[in-house]
Amino acid sequence: MLTELAREQMVQQQVRAWDVLDERVLETFRRVPRERFVPQECRYLAFADVEVPLPGGQHMLRPNVVGRLLQSVELTGTEHVLEIGAGSGFVTACLAHGARHVRSLEIVPELVELSRANLAAVDVRNVEVVAADACSLTAETRYDAIAVTASLPAYDERFQRALAVGGRLFAVVGEAPVMEACLVRRVSEDAWSRENLFETVIDSLINAVRPRVFTF
Repeated sequence: MLTELAREQMVQQQVRAWDVLDERVLETFRRVPRERFVPQECRYLAFADVEVPLPGGQHMLRPNVVGRLLQSVELTGTEHVLEIGAGSGFVTACLAHGARHVRSLEIVPELVELSRANLAAVDVRNVEVVAADACSLTAETRYDAIAVTASLPAYDERFQRALAVGGRLFAVVGEAPVMEACLVRRVSEDAWSRENLFETVIDSLINAVRPRVFTF
């Protein structure tokens, strides 16, 4: 009972309060047990407005950031989704709740095993976690939605090229102390639109392209 109360407070005071008004997204937070994806030693932080530490120096995204991510990609249940960075599997499970299938690429070996175990423990079946470096991604397969759960110091067009026409990409671009979450849509074979959503700071994608440094 206390867990359900804490979960609902998270939904109302963190997620909805951050302009996440899509009822499908709010229901996802009620149905996916976030506490099952938090390391045992940090369970007391499961519903807190913090980035929970994970193996490999990584962190779980704050609930409100996850909410904005889910709302921006507008899943309807038919999409094939690519996730960049499985982490503990929580965002993966949330994406799977609203999509047909999720393929998640994770470079940290401990997180590959952790996310697979967590997803299996809560019986999420329409996912696959692949041990891979997302920075080697090609556009051979196209996706209806792509969620990049770590920041890109410099925008990397390879991710938008992996979108199907009409597909949506969520990414956080920039370096601390200012990063910008954005939504990219593929509007045709050779055109994309981009909308800035909000400012935040999250872990950088391992092996991500860095901005060019000019010297004189």
